[in-house]
Amino acid sequence: MSALRRASQSLNTHARIWYLIDAKGQKVGRLATFVVKLLQGKTKPIYHPAGDVGDFVVIVNTKDVVFTGKKWDDKLYRHHTGFPGGLKEIRAKDLHQKDPREVLRRAVDGMLPKNTLRRIFMSRLYLFKNKQHPYKKNITQALTGPCEIPKKLEDYTRQEVKNYPFKKLF
Repeated sequence: MSALRRASQSLNTHARIWYLIDAKGQKVGRLATFVVKLLQGKTKPIYHPAGDVGDFVVIVNTKDVVFTGKKWDDKLYRHHTGFPGGLKEIRAKDLHQKDPREVLRRAVDGMLPKNTLRRIFMSRLYLFKNKQHPYKKNITQALTGPCEIPKKLEDYTRQEVKNYPFKKLF
């Protein structure tokens, strides 16, 4: 292998890549674990837990993320003000209405290791509630989310519904 080819491979390995992910219809937890691996650089061959080799991640359409089950109503986010009796709670649904980016930000933040690199990793995460973002020139790779989005019943034609192979139970 020539020295020039090895050098270009090394530059590609060490370069920080900008990823674009569309969060429409994606489950919050699965998307967060997917993003954490990119932020930490676990997809690169030069990964080391104490090293900073992660990439930039831009996530659009955070207003359309999904929780399974009754988590919109049951999941609580808590923080303490530091004063006596200062425990504050907010439901996931209310937090999402207030700021659609915050639910996903908290999920990613909670999955990162609790050390000094956490703030650096979070500084490379950019969340946008709509499709518009100012980083179009930087994006080098667009990724699909970790979950396959199922079709809704309204998306099927009448012919497809009629031809669906229903099993006879009796």
